[in-house]
Amino acid sequence: MEHARPALPLEDHFGDIVRKAMRGIGLDERRLASAAGIDIALVTQWLRSDAPPIVDDAQARSIARALGLDPGRLADCAAQAWYPPALEVANVRRHSQEPQPSNGYVFFLEGERRAALVDPAGAPQHLLDVLRDGSYHLQYILITHKHADHCDATADVARAFPNAQIVMHALDAPAIGSLAANSLPVRDGAELPFGDDATIRMVHTPGHTDGSSSYLFRSTLFSGDTLFAGSVGGAYGDASTYEDLLHGIGAKLFTLPEHTVVMPGHGPPTTLGQERKHNPFFHDDGHPHHETAH
Repeated sequence: MEHARPALPLEDHFGDIVRKAMRGIGLDERRLASAAGIDIALVTQWLRSDAPPIVDDAQARSIARALGLDPGRLADCAAQAWYPPALEVANVRRHSQEPQPSNGYVFFLEGERRAALVDPAGAPQHLLDVLRDGSYHLQYILITHKHADHCDATADVARAFPNAQIVMHALDAPAIGSLAANSLPVRDGAELPFGDDATIRMVHTPGHTDGSSSYLFRSTLFSGDTLFAGSVGGAYGDASTYEDLLHGIGAKLFTLPEHTVVMPGHGPPTTLGQERKHNPFFHDDGHPHHETAH
């Protein structure tokens, strides 16, 4: 494991994290500025910027306390002081999904080239080239959630690999239309047989969407838009909440071994150990930080 800056940038900068936390707890710019003791014009500037804003350590810590985030970790984010170590997993291949901005993955068993595809999205021909170039026997099409940048090529891949089983939580499955009828619903904690002696664990992690799910294969977790390096997904569930999102990460994902590699739907890979230490949405014990000032 080398500590080098990864090729992929972090999914979220300071302003992105602040926006997600504000939305999650229902705090507007005026109340955030008041709670943090910072001029609202400065807060507005940070939130409107598409680039990492200039924020000093004290300001970042004040904002964190107002939002219930970890002050030291958010200050590191503002200073761009942390990136996850460079990671590679031998049996996992990441591919870009242009024109979608998401990560797609294929993971497989070496001997028989039996494979699973995570989140079929983007240009279908590119996905088919990835799968055919590897001479993979595709057993599963695993979908983490219903957003188009994670599943808009499902029909094309399913047509090319009719024997592959689509797996998706029932709450999000309507996004794939008629294919939902024959999809295998995610059942939290259940395991899918993979090859002769391997399994894939399904983990329901609602919050980003109601059906958002993660998939664990050996010591690699495919987290979709639930958990990113240094951040979490925005809470857009119809019934599930920001609190559900954070609780699911803390109670279900952070209980896995620290060396577990996280392959997220956007941004670079990380490990659960790194996220327990550096993610500003969580405290040292791996639980959401709840000490808000508002």
